[in-house]
Amino acid sequence: MLQLRNYIGGQLVAPAAGRYLPNIEPATGQVYSQVPDSDAQDVQRAVEAAQAAWPAWRATPAEQRGKLLVRISELIERDLERLARAESIDNGKPLKLARTVDIPRAASNFSFFGTAAQHFASETHMQDGVALNYTVRHPLGVVGCISPWNLPLYLFTWKIAPALAAGNCVVAKPSEVTPMTAYLLSELCQEAGLPAGVLNIVHGTGPGAGQAMVEHPHIKAISFTGGTKTGEHIARTAAPMFKKLSLELGGKNPNIVFADCDFEAAVNTSVQSSFANQGQICLCGSRIFVERPVYEQFKAAFLERVAMLNVGDPLEEGSRQGALVSEPHLQKVLSYIELAHHEGGTLLAGGQRVHLGGRCAGGYFLQPTVFEGLGPECRVNREEVFGPVVTLTPFDTEEEVLRWANGTEYGLAATLWTRDLQRAHRVAHALETGIVWVNTWLHRDLRTPFGGMKNSGVGREGGLEALRFFTEPQSITVKL
Repeated sequence: MLQLRNYIGGQLVAPAAGRYLPNIEPATGQVYSQVPDSDAQDVQRAVEAAQAAWPAWRATPAEQRGKLLVRISELIERDLERLARAESIDNGKPLKLARTVDIPRAASNFSFFGTAAQHFASETHMQDGVALNYTVRHPLGVVGCISPWNLPLYLFTWKIAPALAAGNCVVAKPSEVTPMTAYLLSELCQEAGLPAGVLNIVHGTGPGAGQAMVEHPHIKAISFTGGTKTGEHIARTAAPMFKKLSLELGGKNPNIVFADCDFEAAVNTSVQSSFANQGQICLCGSRIFVERPVYEQFKAAFLERVAMLNVGDPLEEGSRQGALVSEPHLQKVLSYIELAHHEGGTLLAGGQRVHLGGRCAGGYFLQPTVFEGLGPECRVNREEVFGPVVTLTPFDTEEEVLRWANGTEYGLAATLWTRDLQRAHRVAHALETGIVWVNTWLHRDLRTPFGGMKNSGVGREGGLEALRFFTEPQSITVKL
């Protein structure tokens, strides 16, 4: 059985304590590899390697750093099929999704930031002809990146690439639930010629490796994507140490459909935004609000398309829905389905675990699930389920739906559907979310800031915002 290794100081090494965790394939429920159960010893070795590499990496011109990142991007593109298959097996998502979204985006992250660092400009101000003020931005040093299990390589590279491009050295921890593509990335970094110690990948749990990273005095910043409760814990630990923090946390995103929408586009995209990656995307629109004049028509069309979402082996091309990531997560989602019944919801579709035959007999599969009749105050409409469960709710007025849309502790993203340009701008500005999509969903321009309001996080990722986070500004004034 394959034993994954940490990537420290340019080498693939076993965990210091020799302990490993089982890595389970969600589609089968079977252990298929072992993951290092790293601890503070491994984090310390990674930090020391990063510190040793940093002076030379910081001094490397941005163009040269960028060429190395672009080279990694090219290797990811070369190995697309291998990486996509590994991602599908490790995460349970359909192979087609990994092939068309996850792995191409990981390549784009490296290529985008590899060139972006060369165009990262700072401010200059002439002060009444008596002084010149200019700003320079210095890399922080050694930074920590902790990524989640739902979009493993996609979000892992989303953090690593800008940190490296800005001249930092990185200690990174992928999720122990989906470690495989991060391990394969370490091999590609070796092939690309990335200098030893510039990127270090430490596998392990949050309490084991993650906590050691957050507590380490020489890790200057933490970029984390994951649950809000974990984000709170990281903030309590890191804030007194004055570390920079970027926290991309939970979401409970509204999808607002007005009667004047492009109906077919709204229905088709709403199915995608509800159930892509089995609903395990922080941006999924799990609360669908439909203006009453088209509610029944929308419901019928939506349910018709949901019925076409074939649940099957993620490696089969015809599968539209794969497995949830783990047995504990499946049980969590099932508990919310039970809660929806207790809260008075009417089940319109799904709601049951799916038992497949053959190699997937022990897999973690669940039907796409739709409820109606749940008020905005219900827990299922307020808490992040993070699975293939959505609610349908009719609304009568713009004021009403805005009150419901904004009535949660989260504020990550929202989608709205309307042909009325004035309404689109008016509602978008009134939504308390960091991202608003109008007549589309998951349309991402890597130059734009990404992040949420309220309990959905602190700070922004993407574009210049990411490069600013991973640098420290210095203002210099020269008297003329």
